[in-house]
Amino acid sequence: MVRMKIVYMGTPDFAVGALEALIAAGNEIAEVVTQPDKPKGRNKEMAVSPVKQCALEHGIPVFQPVRIKTPEAVAHMKMIDADIYVVAAFGQILSQEILDIPRFGCVNIHASLLPEYRGAAPIQQVLLDGKEQTGVTIMQMDAGCDTGDILMQEKLKITEEDTAGTLFDRLSVLGAQLIVRALPQIEAGTLHPVKQDNSRSTSTGKLSKEMGHISWDKGARELVHLIQATSPWPSAYTRLDGKILKIWKAQADEIQADGLPGSVSEVTPEEMIINTGRNRLIVKEVQLEGKRRMAVSEFLRGNHIEKGMMLGQE
Repeated sequence: MVRMKIVYMGTPDFAVGALEALIAAGNEIAEVVTQPDKPKGRNKEMAVSPVKQCALEHGIPVFQPVRIKTPEAVAHMKMIDADIYVVAAFGQILSQEILDIPRFGCVNIHASLLPEYRGAAPIQQVLLDGKEQTGVTIMQMDAGCDTGDILMQEKLKITEEDTAGTLFDRLSVLGAQLIVRALPQIEAGTLHPVKQDNSRSTSTGKLSKEMGHISWDKGARELVHLIQATSPWPSAYTRLDGKILKIWKAQADEIQADGLPGSVSEVTPEEMIINTGRNRLIVKEVQLEGKRRMAVSEFLRGNHIEKGMMLGQE
């Protein structure tokens, strides 16, 4: 059976699973297109994207345009006789000229149940909103932002233990499975595109470090969602005695707050319980500035925390 000739466009870890799955299924990956190498860390050494690393390991040619819409980049893409472009978190918007190049157009692996959560951060936003499910959509791309016709979709239940990191991994696996199933059906013409209902659409913005700042006026359950959505980056953080304190794990307490938001309500050998704008937050795992991540039980052995102390102050 002849497999499709694919140009694969992606950048972060999320996109690696699908690339590996397409290779394993016997498809010909003519080229991988990914973002340019970027300086990283204190030494500003140039780092390659996870997708580029995967491509190099498989001996696949790599193209890294600063802007995919330039005439030079478009001319390069036209030189590759690909059946289809598969896109997963590439990081640049494709022009209609590029979308029209391959015989079967361009399909996108998007980590939400479109039309909900269009945009750059669907995984984080679905956790912030406290949703019980999300999923992956295989979409026929158009010139809009995640507005193309839906080709295939599958739901995924969100667990109470999920963070953006764990959900990222689970959705990456699901996306890889779906694209391998979708391509033969696209080639055979047996998938029936479904228009998105724009009246149900929601959008997400880009992540920023400030997104992780804890506002203690919010309710405990809302703060749990923030902690889950910002793990592993940018992480949820507050201040303790002027130092940054990251909170990695916590759960909402149904007991009503007994003090100002951000004040310590109770300390046990295993927990630090903080008043919020609605009920209390039971903190389980933290990381103080300059220290490693640790359970609250260990943190309390090295730090004196008592009822009434305030978090969030400079």
